[in-house]
Amino acid sequence: MRTIDPAKHAARRQHIVQAASALFATQGFERTTTAQICKAAGMSSGNVFHYFPNKRAIFIALLQDDKDDKTERLARATASADPWAALLDVVQFLAAPAAEPLAPPLVMEAMLQAHRDPELAKLLSQDSTDERSVITELLTKAAAAGQIDPGLDPGPTASWVMALIASMYTSAATESSFDPAGQLPTLLLIVQRFLRGEPSEHRRSATTGKQRGDAGEVT
Repeated sequence: MRTIDPAKHAARRQHIVQAASALFATQGFERTTTAQICKAAGMSSGNVFHYFPNKRAIFIALLQDDKDDKTERLARATASADPWAALLDVVQFLAAPAAEPLAPPLVMEAMLQAHRDPELAKLLSQDSTDERSVITELLTKAAAAGQIDPGLDPGPTASWVMALIASMYTSAATESSFDPAGQLPTLLLIVQRFLRGEPSEHRRSATTGKQRGDAGEVT
């Protein structure tokens, strides 16, 4: 019986997934054929099906490609002694891939396919639940530490933070002029001001001017 080299097996699977990713991103899942995937991977159909039973399995593997890394990163965040810094790190970690050319269209395609595939919908829902749970926990800890506005309800606030992250992907996928990498600092600034209740420079200047005006009227 032939011995399987785990590292070689994993590398072959990853090669197939990477070859298929560009096809799924540009053509969509439905229009991508197994023959196209085989050609892009430079492998025969028998070879490809040795690693994946069908096209759907390749697509799911693609969506779960970074799961271990994400699980580890989120676990480190929840164990951090500084929940505010950990929260900003999580937001940046989850939003940064939007700058990768294939990520936004793949996210959009995954959401489309989830409406047709209950198992895929369950996987995506679990990923979302895991992310929301970590963000909620960090918000709760940050509020208790006096690092963010204590008046914010952690649950709904986590949903808004996730919506801001998701907007990076939808904007990148639908607006050709949108620059995800360039907008990431803006996203982080919005999150900081939203959570900490920090006024913008414009509001701060307006408030200062009003206070000076009021002081002048009194004198």
